[in-house]
Amino acid sequence: MNVAATMPRDYSLIGRDSRRAEELGLASAEWYKAPIARKRLKELMQRSDEAAIRDTILWIAAFLVTGGLAITFWPGWWSLPFFLAYGVLYGSSSDSRWHECGHGTAFRTRWMNDAVYQVACFMIMREPTVWRWSHARHHTDTIIVGRDPEIAVMRPTQIAKVILSFIAVPQVWAATRSILRHAMGRMTAEEETFIPDMERPKLFLTARIWLAIHLGVIALAIMTGSILPMLLVGPLPTMYGAWLHVMTGLTQHAGLAEDVLDHRLNSRTVYMNPVLRFLYWNMNYHIEHHMFPMVPYHALPKLHEELKPWMPKPYASCFAAYREIIPAILRQMRDPGWYVKRKLPDGLEPVDMMTRASIAAARG
Repeated sequence: MNVAATMPRDYSLIGRDSRRAEELGLASAEWYKAPIARKRLKELMQRSDEAAIRDTILWIAAFLVTGGLAITFWPGWWSLPFFLAYGVLYGSSSDSRWHECGHGTAFRTRWMNDAVYQVACFMIMREPTVWRWSHARHHTDTIIVGRDPEIAVMRPTQIAKVILSFIAVPQVWAATRSILRHAMGRMTAEEETFIPDMERPKLFLTARIWLAIHLGVIALAIMTGSILPMLLVGPLPTMYGAWLHVMTGLTQHAGLAEDVLDHRLNSRTVYMNPVLRFLYWNMNYHIEHHMFPMVPYHALPKLHEELKPWMPKPYASCFAAYREIIPAILRQMRDPGWYVKRKLPDGLEPVDMMTRASIAAARG
């Protein structure tokens, strides 16, 4: 663990810290990669429809079973456990499907990636065009302040926002405003920094289609005199099912270093049980994913084994990760410059901002 004195950070993509990142050579910089034989990496990068089709069939079947039973027992109390399970599928497992299919690595067949990506984006209320380009920037400039649009826990910690995120209040509020804005053909200044001009008509069209669907679901609920349609499609299942993806998602980067060019210092790999790994599509191997993002989710456990000698010790469970995360983000409320410093295997040196800055200065 380390203490670093810093001035208040500007997390916007058009502010002071964005310019600072560019001046320090942190924008679109070269990142550390653990050594791995090119032939082995090529093997691990092979895409396959088989695993993703199997997992997607199971995923759809789980929706049909949990949703069907929730409808069958509605409005009785027996419907509650099935809604809870359905919500996790809708508002949490959609996060990993959005993520992997956005990378284009889940399936070998492109249209399958695109189809699941579009559906998952709708479920988790992440506009597909915005988040495809946002996530590309997240990988290019991971937790670089002023460059990464997906930093979940900023400093000083906004603890109320973190807590409310478990029921997706800030996410859904931001998404609703964004959909309305895009449906009217408008963008923010930050979005203009990472969404290409050619993608903008698609962005506006999708927002209008989504708005029509959401309004249609509300109209159906009014016509039937039942909230049931809104419990199955739209913001409500996104919200009541969000807790699991937030729980797993915060293990990725919360409390760790900012402005470093070594994913071992700003990301975590956390061991999880097979059910969580299915729902999360192996994103618990998060250092490995960031280091080699074109390796499909089903090959990440094998990549993890290959890279072990160069990696910090994985966390044994989510509980073990949160024993570190909770005190870290609470401390960052009063001491924003403090962060958790990962310990690398003996003999290995981290590649941090100062190292890169020194190299850049030496090169003139």
